[in-house]
Amino acid sequence: MSQSFGTNDFISAAIEKHADMVRRICFLYLRDEADVADVFQEVFLKFFLNFDSFQNEEHQKAWLCRVTFNKCKDLCKSFWRKKVISIDGVEISCETPEQGELIKSVLELPPDQKELVYLHYYEGRPIPEIAEIMQKNPNTVYSMLRRAKSQLKKKVKVGELEL
Repeated sequence: MSQSFGTNDFISAAIEKHADMVRRICFLYLRDEADVADVFQEVFLKFFLNFDSFQNEEHQKAWLCRVTFNKCKDLCKSFWRKKVISIDGVEISCETPEQGELIKSVLELPPDQKELVYLHYYEGRPIPEIAEIMQKNPNTVYSMLRRAKSQLKKKVKVGELEL
């Protein structure tokens, strides 16, 4: 009984600590609250089933990122998602119009570049760590980041925002 209590504490702490990150990643792909909630539940169910396989806190966080990206991609590729168009508009609250343009442009990037921009600029992860999470060569990740920044600069007049 005490072992399951410890397990529940571990999982509750992980959900509390990483819930915002998982939701933000889901929103990058899905932009629909119901889909975000579904993927969120799937990710943490999978986390529950694998909770004893993590080496450390960083491994746990990287694993959650990777699983969230994959679950979102799976949902985006699903038959239902391809054949149904949502009528819900999504509004993003931003402090300046430039930030709104930048966020909109990031959401329009290809999935790999979107992941990379999120991990590097929002999560503050270094390129070698991102390469490991994305299972790519670090030089490939540097090239992808350069392409993403170039696309964003073409689409957005950033003003004071620096890429």
